[in-house]
Amino acid sequence: MKLDEVKIDERVIGILKEQGIEEFYPPQEMSIGYALNNENLVLSVPTAGGKSLVAYLAMLKSVLNNGKAMYIVPLRALASEKYEDLKIFEKIGIKIAVSYGDLDSPEPELESFDIIIVTSEKADSLLRHRSHWLKKITIAVADEIHLINDPGRGPTLETILSRFKENAQIIGLSATIKNSEELAEWLNARHVKSDWRPVPLKEGVYLDGEINFTDNTAKKIKKEKDEIVSLVSDTLNDNGQALIFTNTRRSAEGLADKLSGLCKKFLDENEKSELKKVSEKIIKSQSEMTSVGSRIAKCVENGAAYHHAGLSNAQRKIVEKNFRNGKIKCVAATPTLAAGINLPARRVIIKNLYRFDPNFGRMPIPILEIKQMEGRAGRPQYDREGEAVLIARNEDEKNRIYEDYLLNETESIYSKLGSESALRAHILSSVASGFVNSEEMLKNFIGNTFYACQTDIWKLDEIIERVVGFLEENNMIKGFNATKYGKKVSDLYIDPLSAVKIKNALEKNVSSDFSLLHTVCATPDMRILYLRKNDYEWVEEKASKHRGELITEDDDEYFLAQVKTACLLEDWINEFSEESIVKKYGVGPGDVYAKTETGEWLLYSMRELAGLFNRGIMRTLNRLMRRMKYGVKEELLELTSLKGIGRIRARVLFKNGLKTIDDLRKIEVEKLSRIKKIGKGLAEDIKQQVDK
Repeated sequence: MKLDEVKIDERVIGILKEQGIEEFYPPQEMSIGYALNNENLVLSVPTAGGKSLVAYLAMLKSVLNNGKAMYIVPLRALASEKYEDLKIFEKIGIKIAVSYGDLDSPEPELESFDIIIVTSEKADSLLRHRSHWLKKITIAVADEIHLINDPGRGPTLETILSRFKENAQIIGLSATIKNSEELAEWLNARHVKSDWRPVPLKEGVYLDGEINFTDNTAKKIKKEKDEIVSLVSDTLNDNGQALIFTNTRRSAEGLADKLSGLCKKFLDENEKSELKKVSEKIIKSQSEMTSVGSRIAKCVENGAAYHHAGLSNAQRKIVEKNFRNGKIKCVAATPTLAAGINLPARRVIIKNLYRFDPNFGRMPIPILEIKQMEGRAGRPQYDREGEAVLIARNEDEKNRIYEDYLLNETESIYSKLGSESALRAHILSSVASGFVNSEEMLKNFIGNTFYACQTDIWKLDEIIERVVGFLEENNMIKGFNATKYGKKVSDLYIDPLSAVKIKNALEKNVSSDFSLLHTVCATPDMRILYLRKNDYEWVEEKASKHRGELITEDDDEYFLAQVKTACLLEDWINEFSEESIVKKYGVGPGDVYAKTETGEWLLYSMRELAGLFNRGIMRTLNRLMRRMKYGVKEELLELTSLKGIGRIRARVLFKNGLKTIDDLRKIEVEKLSRIKKIGKGLAEDIKQQVDK
């Protein structure tokens, strides 16, 4: 079907044709009529099957008819990617915004935009803050809607859709899942399911120098020193790129190191020169020099890379961009990359079918996740076909992989809203926002969720009663009205149990810096660090040193893990180098940023709750929060208030006798510019700021 055959604004058609889009893919042709007719739709199609375009066109039609659209994604990186896709429509007057930060703000300025791209957490936060403009939303798109199955973000996405589906068109975009029809039934939506892909996918198993595919074809592979090297070498010889999925960060890094020598052989002189510049860019992207940055930079210079959550956002974006443009030949990644980010390759190699779960030990990876990884195989417009290859160690394992993964259906997805941790947050939110104000309304709301479609009514009533009891006992709601405390907890976007722990600490007048850091690390909102064998002695020593200060003093492993995490935050605010923190705690720069960002948010929440329970500590918490934001000792806070001055430059200025804003006013620009890490441009900018 040609674009001109459907009722779309001519200006939109013109822009699509400029992008080389002239006609619809088969799944798009099957679904576009429903989408443009304002019908709810669940579109279950493999990666690169054109799902997003259907959603874009439905949003654009709604917006051009004076509506407002919300596009909900699971990841910040995906939000940025969708923004890049959609901003081409700004030329016809469509105003597009992306928002995923500050979870304690209603962001009223978003009302002036037509399409708002948000993470599910941000959408939920806006609902909690009772942003009145949300009533104007006429269409809500849920990208990766199958993540309702995810215990972490699933309940949030589910409750958002439960609230929007009463008044807005809902479009859910999903990978191919077994029970997508059940999702469609819940949303009262049309259901379109297709296995069509723009680039055909061949799935196979590699064993002993040969890939056997499910279509009964086979391919001989020249055997090198191991399976991965053999498969990557074969891919590069065929002028393709390889994407390898492995189950740990360490394995991803080791593979990239091992393959960088191989990849380098396939680079021409121009590519070597370009990758040298990319490598230098990675080094410059670091606020501080770290071994992680040096290691990834060295791999990239040779045409290989790794990708996992331990890298900084800047490092991950550089890797993604240069793999897409073909400069990087091979990327070894953990499965997080499979969750929606557009990074296709000629051949996808899946090294591991098991991963370690801290609660259950060695566990098989679900079929759905394997299919998501496989979906990255095949680059539209470049490859005639994509290959997804799983690795077997023997004939028995080869047969098992065929039966369990390649010839098997993906699992059904199930709501995860039934956990008490999820329900206590979302029930409080629904009461605090005024969405429900009686037991009957609450039961109707929960009864409108995907969870209710999959659960017996008597179980629902039992869980609701237990969660409402918890909220009442802790004085967050009274008679289905939120207390001042309850409203504050909901607005702060923290787990009510986190609020209870913080309130207990405030009422016990916990006041030392370390005890406050430990308090935020003892909440369920902080993902704590695991203990390694060599951690126990020094962590126990630290816990013993602060005995009597901490809100919990159990000598169990969970408590010690909280202490270890608090130590990382303490090292950060005491200006330990990023490199020393990375080595001491066995984490990556991305983990350091994630922990300190969460720490800052929880300290902010604690300061806000202190306004209700312990006003005397608010100044201490405000200082600690700012130190967490910049990673500095208190003496540098004034300097870090300046734009362009982070922890490293602030310390350099301090050591050069420039300890205050007033000191910077008095120094000449020329002299300031000669200080290490400052330079002329920044010196001039600093002077402009301090002379205002």
